[in-house]
Amino acid sequence: MISQTNISYQYNNQTFEGVLVSPNNVTNKLPALLMTPNWLGITKEAIDLATQQAEKGYIVFIVDLYGKTVRPENSQQASEAMTPLKENRQDLRQRMNKALDILLKEINIDKQKIAAFGFCFGGCCALELARSGANIKAAISFHGNLDTPNTRDAQNIKSSILVLNGANDPMIPDDQITDFFNEMKSAPAVDWQFINYGGAVHGFTDVTANDPEVKQYNAKVSKRAFNAMNTLLDELFK
Repeated sequence: MISQTNISYQYNNQTFEGVLVSPNNVTNKLPALLMTPNWLGITKEAIDLATQQAEKGYIVFIVDLYGKTVRPENSQQASEAMTPLKENRQDLRQRMNKALDILLKEINIDKQKIAAFGFCFGGCCALELARSGANIKAAISFHGNLDTPNTRDAQNIKSSILVLNGANDPMIPDDQITDFFNEMKSAPAVDWQFINYGGAVHGFTDVTANDPEVKQYNAKVSKRAFNAMNTLLDELFK
């Protein structure tokens, strides 16, 4: 069985509320994952994805990037909440690191086995956490934005990087991919992988996505991408 607990915390005089998803009756320390959902924030679908990982033996903390009182209900509200953070990556990184600090306070986690993963905007957030120099084992992006204001920050990365991308994603142009490749190559010590899934567009893990040429759920690609993530985590943690 899986339990779900809301956790409130303070950052910059604002209240945030993330969700901890964990196996019940934990008797030994478990690896932990910091999960950043897509631009809609903490939704039922986000909790379902976290539960999927908790069932594999992880403790998962879903990040609240916007604050407890900001829960977007549509794309316009999500864009209004997300845009200031995309434009201020320092604030974004600080919010991610604060959420990581909250996760690290959990008594049942193995602090040597921490990774971050995210979806769409959340994938960007996982990568920015790694670029901040956070002490995590992996940062994994599902159909996430790859751009960053200062590519020299790749030198700060201590984790493995895994990018899972839809080859036909109109929101991730080829020049963004090229820039990301160059960024990773500029930091030769970084262990990184980039997987392009043919025929997949944006949001291929999102069961609610239904715009075939823009944002579309793809069960086969979603399964392959999660398998890639879990293969990496198995390698790093076990």
